[in-house]
Amino acid sequence: MAHRNRYTRAAATAALLAVGGSALLPAGAASAATPQTAASGAGPLDGVWRMNGYGTVLAVDHGRLRTFQTTAVSCLPGEVAEQSGPTAGDGTATYTTLGEDVLTVRPAARADRAVLHIAGSPNDRGLRRIDALPAACTRTAPSDPVAVFETFWRTFAENYPFFAAKGVNWQAVHDRYRPRVTATTSDDQLFSVLRDMVAPLHDAHVHLDGGEPSRRFGQGRPGTVAPSPDYDAKVKAYIKGRDLRGRPLQEFAGGRISYADLPDGLGYLRISGFGGYTADRNDPYASDEKVLDQTLDAILTPGRTAALKGLVIDLRVNGGGYDDLGLRIASRLTDRPYLAYAKRYRDDPGDPARFSRPQPITVRPADAPRYSGPLALLTGGSTVSAGETFTQALFGRPGTTVRIGENTQGVFSDVMDRELPNGWTFGLPNEEFLTRDGRTFDGAGIPPDLREPVFTDGEFGHRRDSAFDAAVALLSRRT
Repeated sequence: MAHRNRYTRAAATAALLAVGGSALLPAGAASAATPQTAASGAGPLDGVWRMNGYGTVLAVDHGRLRTFQTTAVSCLPGEVAEQSGPTAGDGTATYTTLGEDVLTVRPAARADRAVLHIAGSPNDRGLRRIDALPAACTRTAPSDPVAVFETFWRTFAENYPFFAAKGVNWQAVHDRYRPRVTATTSDDQLFSVLRDMVAPLHDAHVHLDGGEPSRRFGQGRPGTVAPSPDYDAKVKAYIKGRDLRGRPLQEFAGGRISYADLPDGLGYLRISGFGGYTADRNDPYASDEKVLDQTLDAILTPGRTAALKGLVIDLRVNGGGYDDLGLRIASRLTDRPYLAYAKRYRDDPGDPARFSRPQPITVRPADAPRYSGPLALLTGGSTVSAGETFTQALFGRPGTTVRIGENTQGVFSDVMDRELPNGWTFGLPNEEFLTRDGRTFDGAGIPPDLREPVFTDGEFGHRRDSAFDAAVALLSRRT
């Protein structure tokens, strides 16, 4: 089970809902009582559920939800969540993890079906009741190097959607690297093997953590810069000095959102992340949502929205976050509903080309002051994850929206954060975001309508910001 990545991990950003945590739930003892819950009748959700796709089994027992990460060769205990608040009349229950992430499970029309929603993610995930935990979940998993290798390889084989698009034969990868792993393979050697297996994917939503600084791996698309806090600060200072020329840049949401009025009735809105707006970790999504609404109320006032003739939205350094917050911003930029995108997940462990039925996600106008005039959206290779789903969510926006700059990073899916039998953690994507006509942009990223260089050495060296200047020129011509 996974969720959208936080801004603070750059090239291979960490999932908001981490499913590591075997220390919380020892593999040998964790599941002993759980198979009995299906017959206990303690609650409508009590029992064992398999998630459609995502390689996850959930066990619900008297107010406690436990997750298990499964493949054809493994089952490892994952996150534990406790029920928060009473069960609703329709059987819906909400659970909170130790990390204060919120999961809502509601029964479906059929007694053997349910639906899971993770706060901050726009889609739901289907659950099917099963009789008991898989047998592998009831015993301690082997943790030798070969078991680690096979679990790692199998997790990608059953969930990763983009092997063909990236020109990677995953079975051939297994055949090449498996002979290099034996019972005596050292941790450093094993890490090198796993890293080398996934490096050719060049996927910023793939990461591997071997427990030490020297054993961490993550990378983005070649030729792009990871949206780190230092890079963000450098670019923001450059924009304040070069583009705004002394005009005040108002800071909001812990500095992740900023705004400035420009000449000729234009506005400049910079968003460097869709989350991390507050230090309050008690239900972080709800806290971020509240701060975002306050921020948008302060920026998109009735007077300003009536007077604005054009708005520049700058996502060129954006490390992602919650997709739902991007949709919440989009709802302040339209006067009528439209399709943002449709999400689908890989749902056949044996067929990388088979996906679930797409779930449509709609942008609906907010009941608050809105701006529906011309937009210029600045993007680049450091526009990552939720920054890209927000970009895609503006495709169907009524009115003028022009993308300027360079291709986004090319990673859209939620990150499946997983644990290996030896305690190492890794992450991978398993979803696609589709446009109305069925296109996806994984790998290459979303292209601009107007291509301009973004924060290159030449731009910095000659004090240029070609994308910003093109946006201002375009919007000024439309006023």
